[in-house]
Amino acid sequence: MATQLRPGVVRTLVALLIGAAVTLGAVLVYQRYTENYVVTQEEDGTAVTRLITARLSGASSLKVAELSGTLQSTATDVRGYGMLKSNQVIKVPFSVDYFVDVSRIGSGDIQWSEATRTLIVDAPDVTVAKANVDESQRTLVRTQGVFVTRAAGENLARRTSQAAQSKAGAEARSPERMAQAREKARAALGRLLGAPLESMGYGDARVLVTFPNERRSKDPERWDVTAPIDEVLANRR
Repeated sequence: MATQLRPGVVRTLVALLIGAAVTLGAVLVYQRYTENYVVTQEEDGTAVTRLITARLSGASSLKVAELSGTLQSTATDVRGYGMLKSNQVIKVPFSVDYFVDVSRIGSGDIQWSEATRTLIVDAPDVTVAKANVDESQRTLVRTQGVFVTRAAGENLARRTSQAAQSKAGAEARSPERMAQAREKARAALGRLLGAPLESMGYGDARVLVTFPNERRSKDPERWDVTAPIDEVLANRR
């Protein structure tokens, strides 16, 4: 028979859990602050170039495309009640990756049309990674102003970098680029799923990949879907 804990014990356990959560939160906040803001130094106080943190994570996303190029970014800084005005122009290379999370494709998202020998894959939409602006490879940095203070220079560098990343991200997410990325994803998924089909004797089959914005108006009768792909493959074996 189960024994009911006394109210005092329950309160103690809850307090311990809350205390542990608060302690863990404080540790994480301290680690994040140290990682981002505390300068790592040698014993003599000299700042050094050093790896602060590194995390290796598993991934289930398939890289299907990359947008790359060069962009120009500008920024203006005004100080001293409008008396100190400076501006900066940079040209910098950028790249943006596109992915499809293949772990979200389940057996219910893959069907087989015997009439057309077509594997129909309902894939999740393409996602866009954060834009990568490689400031170490800047081809132009032009800063102008009668007197550019250190704070103004730092602000200009930060703002031109932010503007460059924002512009690259906006271009990557534009309807035209997303349409191009989906076509690249369609081809990549077709190759990925076509290989095992060919090895199992379906070399003449084609892979049709659809994305959410295309499935809203898809007519189920159009594809003549006869069975889920796992059932087809099981029968084949």
